[in-house]
Amino acid sequence: MPDITLTTTVVLCVAALAAGWVDAVVGGGGLLLLPALLLGLPNGAHAGPYALGTNKAVAIVGTTGAAVTYARKAPVDVRLAVRIGLAALAGSTGGAALAAGLSTDVLKPVVMVVLVAVGAFVIFRPSFGTAPSAAPASARRVLAAIGFAGLGIGFYDGLIGPGTGTFLVLALTAILHLDLVTASATAKIVNCCTNAGALAMFAWKGTVYWQLAALMAVFNLAGGMIGARTALKRGAGFVRIVLLTVVCALVVKMAYEQWVA
Repeated sequence: MPDITLTTTVVLCVAALAAGWVDAVVGGGGLLLLPALLLGLPNGAHAGPYALGTNKAVAIVGTTGAAVTYARKAPVDVRLAVRIGLAALAGSTGGAALAAGLSTDVLKPVVMVVLVAVGAFVIFRPSFGTAPSAAPASARRVLAAIGFAGLGIGFYDGLIGPGTGTFLVLALTAILHLDLVTASATAKIVNCCTNAGALAMFAWKGTVYWQLAALMAVFNLAGGMIGARTALKRGAGFVRIVLLTVVCALVVKMAYEQWVA
């Protein structure tokens, strides 16, 4: 357990609760959780790696809780989600392997442009993700989802990271013609796979504060389950609003890191 005050611990737990809710609805919980850990953990050369490792240990619990909640009540194709998840696991491993030798500052402006384009598309296409396709996804669409949403976004997750869950929701909605609620549910299962691989690596390196992670995970789990129920109850229209909010937050965060910080 790191040497932090009770007040900081409470703030981190509240951040974990909020991050679990956001992540369950549309992805992007890391926008809250990771900065909170970076600010709350003791300063030093190892603060970053411990923040990343502890973040994954917390997030995997909330993601799993949300995935189970969705799987019980939403029409999720679990077998397809796992296939995409395994591809994402392979992609994130490859991305992580290249991350050390590649400057992500070159890629961040490209990602921001993509996010702005995605936000504009969702705004000007109000019907996007509001109703699923009546026909099952073709084999070609399934392979495209495995390749792009799995390998491609998984690679991005290992290389850069922010917004992976949001990208997954958008890709699954566009490629498989899912509604936003079902896409969020599927994305949670995929995230479980990628988080498990990342956590295994951080655990092997010993950069996880397990006691703090266990405490925060309780709140993240509660937030994830509440968020999943909220999305199921409120429907695709509500998820669309949260999606646009998270996309805007991602653009602001990445622009700040690129040109201000």
